Amino acid sequence: MRTPLITRPGYLKLKAELDYLWRTERPEITAKVTWAASLGDRSENADYKENKRKLREIDRRVRYLTKRLEALKVVDYSPQQDGKVFFGARVCIENEQGEERQFQIVGYDEIFDRKDVISIDSPMARALLKHQVDDEVVVSTPEGKKRWFIVEIDYPDAH
Repeated sequence: MRTPLITRPGYLKLKAELDYLWRTERPEITAKVTWAASLGDRSENADYKENKRKLREIDRRVRYLTKRLEALKVVDYSPQQDGKVFFGARVCIENEQGEERQFQIVGYDEIFDRKDVISIDSPMARALLKHQVDDEVVVSTPEGKKRWFIVEIDYPDAH
């Protein structure tokens, strides 16, 4: 099960997507469907069929976003988080070979099309939670256990 947490910027991005789909995209596509339908025979009308398909996709996404936004809990930065890894932290870690990785721990809805974040539900995020700089963290991966050292913790939403 996914943790229903989201950062404030992530929430605002989903809300902006919903607003855009509902107030801009959907009315435009609805107008195109109405126009295409007025041309008569819908069975051979490619414009009508394509725009009807787009309208179904928009409606499906609008339903999902509406339900999801109601279920999500926005987690804002708190000064008590400083020095430890919690939701919303940007963490820099290093392994024994000196390879560094840097990412922010965010909610499931924020991870798509991004390489600089990981989900709070991932094994890496779970292992890092409540640790601080210089702590050694062991993460279970499909290849076995991996050791990482926390190099830096920052909260980008704190600024």
